[in-house]
Amino acid sequence: MTARQVTSGRTDTETGDDPADPAGDHRPTRIGGRIGAIVSGRWSAWVVLLVAAVFSAAVILGGGQAYESTDPTAALPDTAESVQVAELQRQLPSGQLNPALVVYSRGGQPLTADDEAAIAADAAAFSAEAAGGQVSPPVFSPDRAAALLAVPLPADLDTDTTIATVERLRATAADGLPAGATAQVSGGAGFTADIASSFDGANFRLLLVTVVVVALLLIVTYRSPWLWLVPLAVVGTADVVTNGLIAMLSRAIELPIDPSTTGIVDVLVFGAGTNYALLLIARYREELRRVDDRREAMRRSLSSAGPAIAASAATVCLSLLTLLTAVLGNDRAIGVAGAVGLAVAATYGLVVLPAALSVCGRGLFWPFVPRAGQADPARSGIWARVGGLVARRPRAVLAGSLAVLALLALGLSDARLGLSRTEQFRVQAESIDGLDTLARHFPAGSADPTSVIGKAGSEQPLLTAVQDTPGVASARVAERTAELVAIDVVLDAEPDSTASFDTIRELRERVDDVPAADALVGGTVASNLDTRDAAIRDLKVVVPLVLVVVLLVLIVLLRSLVAPLVLVTTVVATYFAALGAGNFLFTKVLDYAALDTSVPLLAFLFLVALGVDYNIFLATRAREEAFTLGTRKGMLTSLAVTGGVITSAGILLAAVFAVLGVLPLVTLTELGIIVGLGVLLDTLLVRTLLVPAIAVTVGRRFWWPSALARAKSD
Repeated sequence: MTARQVTSGRTDTETGDDPADPAGDHRPTRIGGRIGAIVSGRWSAWVVLLVAAVFSAAVILGGGQAYESTDPTAALPDTAESVQVAELQRQLPSGQLNPALVVYSRGGQPLTADDEAAIAADAAAFSAEAAGGQVSPPVFSPDRAAALLAVPLPADLDTDTTIATVERLRATAADGLPAGATAQVSGGAGFTADIASSFDGANFRLLLVTVVVVALLLIVTYRSPWLWLVPLAVVGTADVVTNGLIAMLSRAIELPIDPSTTGIVDVLVFGAGTNYALLLIARYREELRRVDDRREAMRRSLSSAGPAIAASAATVCLSLLTLLTAVLGNDRAIGVAGAVGLAVAATYGLVVLPAALSVCGRGLFWPFVPRAGQADPARSGIWARVGGLVARRPRAVLAGSLAVLALLALGLSDARLGLSRTEQFRVQAESIDGLDTLARHFPAGSADPTSVIGKAGSEQPLLTAVQDTPGVASARVAERTAELVAIDVVLDAEPDSTASFDTIRELRERVDDVPAADALVGGTVASNLDTRDAAIRDLKVVVPLVLVVVLLVLIVLLRSLVAPLVLVTTVVATYFAALGAGNFLFTKVLDYAALDTSVPLLAFLFLVALGVDYNIFLATRAREEAFTLGTRKGMLTSLAVTGGVITSAGILLAAVFAVLGVLPLVTLTELGIIVGLGVLLDTLLVRTLLVPAIAVTVGRRFWWPSALARAKSD
């Protein structure tokens, strides 16, 4: 809908093609008008709400639990060497086990005779939990200040059983322990139990905090005692429906969904869904100041804002679906689940929310009820004054904005990628404390040896090649079968450090040179190296696809080449600035060791896809206004009328992503903070100053090659 049509009280759904737009650029607006007529009708609105309620109830009741996997290598592709080793290990007796390591210590002092007696008693008691009823004798550190008991547990235990078993081991170890001594249960089983337990109730807390944050920001935005309830109820229902659909889909295609994926999707649905609601309600309120009939106002709102919301949702959904090209299973799960969530959020925002608003009437806005004939305060408010600043000094604003982004991006100068297992928790975990104790008294890699598996008959040359590898502390033949030989390798370096990864790479080269051994190197450190390499591969593949998807959507939406290139470039610049600022905050202030391997890709995906949202809202309105006001005035008018709602949406989305810090993993905290910083930068700097400054500087060429680029007035 153009500014001229607004003034005349008519839309292009009534008048046909806009004579100023003979190419039919406003065709999506007519579609929005038809949808608006359905969802805002006197009786059809009630039908829409009834159908939505029935559908939502059916999905919620039939959703059930999502498919989960307990395989620690499930996220890696089958071609990864560590995955192939894990498959070979299942043919060995030890490969069917997931050991719990019980670490005894006395604060750095040598263990006493009473301590050793308690350890022997525990070994006998642990046999009741051990697979096969056998527990190996304790292994003492060289300084006799620590001892290690390995309790073999079946590898196929489900998560709940593993948690219960580890809790019993911890209770047994603590019972009768001499004063001053400590016992910590670690190892694969201990880590599995701790990470699962850390999420007990965490997603509920995440959801609760998210709802509270959204409610508070909606109340502040609307200054109404009940208006905020409508969008919150619609978005909350969309989130619950999303979880049900994801659960059904995950079971149907056997797509593992872990708690962190669920938390990310909850935040995504609430953030994006509330943004769509803010944009629609802002346009609805604007139209209520122009016409008496609230249903006509809603039809006009959907006619004008609907295409922008739909394009925004389509951009995010398509961007998320590019993760299907990723090799990491976790990334693919987030892509599929996130796309489902965004599709549901957009559908509820464009269908259910308008119907609910139409049914409720103008009184919903009390005490600030918009009436026909009222002036629009946005056109002379703070954002109009910001537009005036941009208009007066566009080049200075442009240079200053770019300087800020470049300065923040410098935080990437010393970025390190990859967190070790002991660096992944933000909360205290006994399994991590146990690994730290082991590292102080045993060789660094002894708690979780690397595994080399080759063909039987190649035992001696393999062992020699392994022992001759720099960085290997010790190696021994652990198991033999008629077909395979397994060698346990203890590394000198800290697990998951750069040195340990270098040793794994060297090991793989050396054992590969052993004739007829067909040897492979696996284990936790090797698996983490493969995960890191896969994450880098996914970053290189997915990032260009996301950029292409976003660019194509913008080209179709804006009928321009220059504007989409400008918008995408500014969002990418925002990403690097947010990543740099986040890395500086994590490493210099919060004392995190590094960025997690999955953070750069997911942060890029969310920032580019969601950041383009605000530029879509700004640019589509600027294009609409440009038909009568010209490019420069049209952009400044768009900034004035959309500034308040987009700023509110950006602050809300940033706050919602920051809520990921409620969850216990450093990965999610990093992701939430980086996306939050990026959204704020995009909202308060890029969309407010940088993009308008570029548009004002280049004038009508901003819309090249569309008809607007040939208009007489800028």
